[in-house]
Amino acid sequence: MKSKASEKRRVVVTGLGVISPIGIGKDKFWENCIKGKSGIKKIDRFPVDQFQSQICAAVDDFDPKEFDLKENQILRLDRYAQFAVAAAKMAIKESKLNMDEINPRRAGVSIANAISGTPFMEEEFLRQTEKGTEPFNTAWTSKALYPAFTYSTASLEVAAEFNFRGPCSTLPTGCAAGLDAIGFSFDMIRGGYSDVMITGASEAPICSVTLAAFDVLGAVSSKRNATPEKASRPFDKERDGFVLGEGCGILVLEEREHALRRGAVILAEIYGHGSTCNAYHMTELLPDGEDLKRALEIALQDAGVSPDQIDYISSHGSSTQQNDVNGTAAYKAVLGKRAYEVPVSSLKSMNGHALAAASAMEVVACVQSLVNKEIHPTINYEYPDSRCDLNYVPNKSIKKDNLNLILKDASGFSGIHSALVMGTESALGG
Repeated sequence: MKSKASEKRRVVVTGLGVISPIGIGKDKFWENCIKGKSGIKKIDRFPVDQFQSQICAAVDDFDPKEFDLKENQILRLDRYAQFAVAAAKMAIKESKLNMDEINPRRAGVSIANAISGTPFMEEEFLRQTEKGTEPFNTAWTSKALYPAFTYSTASLEVAAEFNFRGPCSTLPTGCAAGLDAIGFSFDMIRGGYSDVMITGASEAPICSVTLAAFDVLGAVSSKRNATPEKASRPFDKERDGFVLGEGCGILVLEEREHALRRGAVILAEIYGHGSTCNAYHMTELLPDGEDLKRALEIALQDAGVSPDQIDYISSHGSSTQQNDVNGTAAYKAVLGKRAYEVPVSSLKSMNGHALAAASAMEVVACVQSLVNKEIHPTINYEYPDSRCDLNYVPNKSIKKDNLNLILKDASGFSGIHSALVMGTESALGG
């Protein structure tokens, strides 16, 4: 299938929506990013005495009724899909898109997630089987069970909400999926297949099944259950794993001329995307960062940007021993000596790790950085690690007036690595 575009079209961001442990809505979210406020606390949704890790980054103040979700949406949608609808409404509102004036066949949706409605399925199993003591009985089964375990529910629900009838996809590429969904949407617009895309990722994984899955792998932090706000510490020598989180980050992407014709405010521009796989191991990473390096280089090449032009790296920085070493090695390999000059920070120090949604919320923070010319800190950075020796913006935000281009990365289980280059509309002289 050939694109309708004779040349690459420019893709801009015109709306943001975010539901995060540190704030709902872009303004509250950004305020707490800059303050370095932690959203991590002790789990209180279910008993945790049997788990090594007993903490999470939860969204405590989400009320779907505040976003005018219909009663049937509240009843039948898992929390992750409710997040997606609510955040999409925020993003559309900011973009000021007039639904009566756009072509719905050239408007699409791509919202990623990693584990779909696992909490809903866990609750349904316990309810159906009398906590595992009885067999399933379809006479008692909720009709919402199928959409709860289908990865595509969030994308489909958002498409129906706004009558977007163009591409509708869901990329379940684990913790890299948020960037991959944004990259896919970028390609749909740049290639001429769409004019508008609602994109990002949503995740609400906090339940005993999910925690058990990560707990048994030793992937989640367990040393600081008594001081949860100190647990997520990317690049710090004493880090001991990520903190499970939840949330949603949504962007409205538009073809630039489409946005300009309707007088939209352009918040940022997407310039390039790259993705690779190390084909090595489900959970292990090679310390040299070679495969992440390739993803970063592909994104830079796609954008037509030199490593010397990058002003900031928004890092995956998950607070695991191997991931932070892998990321640091990749940044050095791509930027060379300049890696020591470019600020690097990780939002997961405050926001936890919301799997697919983590990178999507981090992209929202990147847009806010570009707009406000400020970079959020990596909090809880106390003990330097000789293997992680870059400028991680420790504990306090910094102003950066010449912040024009950002390199964003994400990594997921099975060795998937993704990267995005984004910046101001004028970053490349446009």
